[in-house]
Amino acid sequence: MNFQKFDFVSHDLVPEGTREAITDQVIFQKRPATLPDGSVADGLFNAWIILNNPTQYNSYNTAMVKSVILAFRAASNMRDVNAVVFTAAGDKAFCTGGNTKEYAEYYAGRPHEYRQYMRLFNDMVSAILGCDKPVICRVNGMRIGGGQEIGMACDFSIAQDMARFGQAGPKHGSAAIGGSTDFLPVMIGCEQAMNSGVLCESFTAQKALRLGILTDIVPGLKVDGEYVANPLVETEMKTDFMGRILHGEMKEGEALAAGKAVMKTGKTDLSALDAKVEELCANLLLTFPDCTTKSVEELRKPKLNAWNTNKENARAWLGGNMMTEANMGFRAFNEGDREVGREVDFALLRKELAEGAKWTPDYIDSMMPGVRK
Repeated sequence: MNFQKFDFVSHDLVPEGTREAITDQVIFQKRPATLPDGSVADGLFNAWIILNNPTQYNSYNTAMVKSVILAFRAASNMRDVNAVVFTAAGDKAFCTGGNTKEYAEYYAGRPHEYRQYMRLFNDMVSAILGCDKPVICRVNGMRIGGGQEIGMACDFSIAQDMARFGQAGPKHGSAAIGGSTDFLPVMIGCEQAMNSGVLCESFTAQKALRLGILTDIVPGLKVDGEYVANPLVETEMKTDFMGRILHGEMKEGEALAAGKAVMKTGKTDLSALDAKVEELCANLLLTFPDCTTKSVEELRKPKLNAWNTNKENARAWLGGNMMTEANMGFRAFNEGDREVGREVDFALLRKELAEGAKWTPDYIDSMMPGVRK
């Protein structure tokens, strides 16, 4: 059926094309939507928002955050868009959070600047949670720190099974209050949230699926042209050396070495991930659009309510923290290396603070990795 062309009013914040001009480190694409049988749905699209900073594990800087906000607003307003896929370039990382180089070299010691930056970060999370289209996080690799937070703000997450998940806050001078302390208790329960948010121990895609922060996982490694499950996850290994572990014939360390050996013979292939994402987009297409939007809005409420309650207090605290622990932690990560490490001596810091040490620039300098032998 043909309809008379309608002159729509634009509801975008900026003219089309402006969002791409902010930075080339966020790519916005409209890709033709497909039906479950693989045929193209004429005139319909899925919007792909792609973090493009792979050399720094797709960590986001200030310009990237602005572009992500505008991209989500634009995708939300596009009348011919079915769903939004939020992902990143490469196969190593979806996102490892904020760019620690920028944090250490610009924001450390400048609390008012970081407070303004956190306004942008908060708007990025809110843009995801407020998108009028279902949002799928395509987890192509590590989803750590702030990357975990923007990932959990999405409605669905599909990961390749080599990906890892977790927080980094207290290890590097911050707290996971950019969404994780709001989302994790709702999504995985209080004790597992405590383990992730305080101890910062990363975990596998298999565990992420069991905990409930993934919709599905698919293999991401091919050996001799065939997909294999993540060989580093012992409970998932299907090789003969796993059987020997179960019968006491191989030690755990040997199993890890064997898993790494398998990885060296393989090659990362994300075509299964792409196929699963397309499958989900196709299934979303076969629903009434307004009913889908309303369902998504209602199901977001537990996350959204917690987020809106805490985000401004979190922003204020994070700004002030840039004078003390974040100043030290982000600089330590940025200035350290594999040889001297990227973390401060936590026991020494706690001892000296208990003895009355002040957060002076000289004291922060003295705690950088390798300074004290």
